[in-house]
Amino acid sequence: MPTYDKTETFRRGYKHLSRRDQEQFLAALRSFIEDLEARDAGQALGTPFRPALRVKRVQGERGVWEMTWAPDGRATFTYGKPILDDTTHIVWLDIGGHEILP
Repeated sequence: MPTYDKTETFRRGYKHLSRRDQEQFLAALRSFIEDLEARDAGQALGTPFRPALRVKRVQGERGVWEMTWAPDGRATFTYGKPILDDTTHIVWLDIGGHEILP
């Protein structure tokens, strides 16, 4: 299973989400984790994430990625140094609407 950390900015943003938005994020997160597990196990070919998550690089931000979890729901992350061998480590940076993007 992938490992992760959360920044304080992410924690604050998550607390400010509505309960419905938190549930939508957690549903998308389950898919995100499944995709990372498949990639870590060598089962994913091509892009590691299903298209519905719309994972892509954030323009102008080196090493920062975004995942879309709702029409106006975004979470940004970066890949951190692995904690466990052959396991992806994610650092969640921020969460909220489109306004979190630079």
